[in-house]
Amino acid sequence: MELHMDIVEAARASGVVGAGGAGFPTHVKLNTEVECFLVNAAECEPLIETDKYLCRTYPERIVSTAEAIAAHLKATRAVIALKEAYKPEIAALEDAVKKLESSVEIFRLKVFYPAGDEQTLIQQVTGRSVPERGLPSDVGCVVDNVGTVLNLADAMEGKPVTDKFLSVVGEVKKTIVLHVPIGTPIRECIEAAEPQISDYAIILGGAMMGKPVTDAKAIDDAVVTKTTGNIMVLPKDHYLFQRASLPIEVIRKQTKSACIQCKMCTDLCPRYLIGHNMRPNLVMRAFWKEQSVADDKEYLAMFGEAANCCSCGVCEMFACPMGLSPRKVNDYIKGELRNRGIQVPKEPEAEARRFVDDRKTPTARLIARLGLSKYYGIHASECETLTVDEVFIPFQQHIGKPAQPVKQVGDPIEKGELLAEAAQGLSANIHASVSGTVEELTGAGARIRRGKE
Repeated sequence: MELHMDIVEAARASGVVGAGGAGFPTHVKLNTEVECFLVNAAECEPLIETDKYLCRTYPERIVSTAEAIAAHLKATRAVIALKEAYKPEIAALEDAVKKLESSVEIFRLKVFYPAGDEQTLIQQVTGRSVPERGLPSDVGCVVDNVGTVLNLADAMEGKPVTDKFLSVVGEVKKTIVLHVPIGTPIRECIEAAEPQISDYAIILGGAMMGKPVTDAKAIDDAVVTKTTGNIMVLPKDHYLFQRASLPIEVIRKQTKSACIQCKMCTDLCPRYLIGHNMRPNLVMRAFWKEQSVADDKEYLAMFGEAANCCSCGVCEMFACPMGLSPRKVNDYIKGELRNRGIQVPKEPEAEARRFVDDRKTPTARLIARLGLSKYYGIHASECETLTVDEVFIPFQQHIGKPAQPVKQVGDPIEKGELLAEAAQGLSANIHASVSGTVEELTGAGARIRRGKE
């Protein structure tokens, strides 16, 4: 690989952000030195096909780029972690390691949820627990999704982030991986997979932590961003949408009447297992009187641990025998802690509990609980490239401030040309994903119509 520039500057210039999560700007993450660089290819959520496709298709590029990133970080270990069930992907990566005579390690994870959670992954690979609300660098690690690694490979060759690989699963004729320009309408991606039902709703991302979109207009308006990795197409009356729509006051009443304090939500909580102060059962026990707690010290003592919740959903979608919603309660409490200005202290160190490996959530059983068994085991065997006439490119596809547009309506623009420049502070550059003309410019983004070839 011919290096185009310093890797941090390359990531910044090319607008590389975390491709598999919230979109943290990668140039910030790479501006450090650590002991271990981890490539996350574990596909945290069930049913998603994207990372597996990338590992099968670009193994040498992934391995060589992982080596380059590790060298930049001065890391003594470079590890690609994926589930032991991903046999074709493991074989492809091992062949690449052998061919390149690389020191990159392949780490096989058990098949459980959330294996691809960043902090869970670090604990499994290194034995270290990231402190509460801490960063991987706190324990000498940097973690990047496999899609991010490939974007960094492009960035080091001077190519900005303009396209996205994603999978389409669920109620579709063919489970597929798509390669599309950023800003492609979600509807066009779904049509490419040939939906089996006409009145559907979708989840952008995975079943556990993805974003449910049920309104037809909202689906029409949704577009592919740098962080879109999967589209799940499901019937509108599916259990997952019913659970997502429960109001917090209904949950409060359910909690008061039905929580049996069995502690299963705590016993299976991934953050509790790696040693964080995270006991959802205690938050649930007190939630019925939360609105009457006026004293901030008392509120902190009763509900402060909710700040350590990672919103993975194990508690409510798998652990709770009463079908309650500890995750939603924790999310609500986190908002109330912010509203009250309460700073929750962090424990500076954490150590995994002795039973951390005995209380994993098995993926197959989770799939059954979610009502998704009919889609389990259907894999994408092909990748299709979509060409679209028009894209709408959001200016905020990342954590931090929105990028600021550098083009005007009517301006011609080439694919890969800077469309919006990173704002001061935490932000990321945004580039045109097609060549054409800027047809619309709003505070949210820009619409580009492809020019005639």
